[in-house]
Amino acid sequence: MNEPVSKWHEVVKNRDYNLLTEILHKDVIFYSPVVYSPQRGKDITLKYLAAASEVFNSSNFKYIKEINNQNLASLEFTLTIEDTEINGIDLISWDDAGLITEFKVFIRPLQGVNLIHKLMQQMLDNFKNVS
Repeated sequence: MNEPVSKWHEVVKNRDYNLLTEILHKDVIFYSPVVYSPQRGKDITLKYLAAASEVFNSSNFKYIKEINNQNLASLEFTLTIEDTEINGIDLISWDDAGLITEFKVFIRPLQGVNLIHKLMQQMLDNFKNVS
């Protein structure tokens, strides 16, 4: 069984979105803490994860705990943006081929969610203007 979490860490560290495209399943579902409905498909998930990576990497983002079990991993992270301490979890599921089929992001506290929402919207708007 291929395990994509180590590749995900490379994506985050190097902002390597080519590698990210290699580990996302074509029918991946992305659950954002700031968007009501699940985002379905590789293209939209890639945009959200790339935008999040840019927003989070502009701060002191780091993973502090990891639980990895068969086809599921939970990665706890912390970061501080504009004096707001944010704590969250990336919950990642994948198939036997090592392709991510589901990516859920949970963030706390509410002030952090609101701040991430504002910054993500700006980043996604920038991506739209580039496309």
